[in-house]
Amino acid sequence: MLFKPKRTRALLRKFAGTNLINYTEIILRLIVGIALILIADSCKLPEAFKVLGWFMVVTAGILLFVPRTLHHSFSLKSADVLKPEYFQLISPFAFLFGGLILYNLDLI
Repeated sequence: MLFKPKRTRALLRKFAGTNLINYTEIILRLIVGIALILIADSCKLPEAFKVLGWFMVVTAGILLFVPRTLHHSFSLKSADVLKPEYFQLISPFAFLFGGLILYNLDLI
């Protein structure tokens, strides 16, 4: 996001572009969500991990029932709104969020 914002934007345009991409995205979201729920009790902020995990599981469930074309249309519209400069502006928050996850897992 920070160093290659145009590539990030192009990736966003591909979300739900094909059935393979759509279901891979949903399955990965589901796996990460379940992992966050399962690991939550050994984290510094277990409730935060549970909430985030359940959010990911629920949104994955919702996306299973949303038509792929609607999901893809949403990602295309989002990519139109999010200019490359915006990705660079929000990238520090992605680093911060990732760092908070690692901190809560006692990895840093």
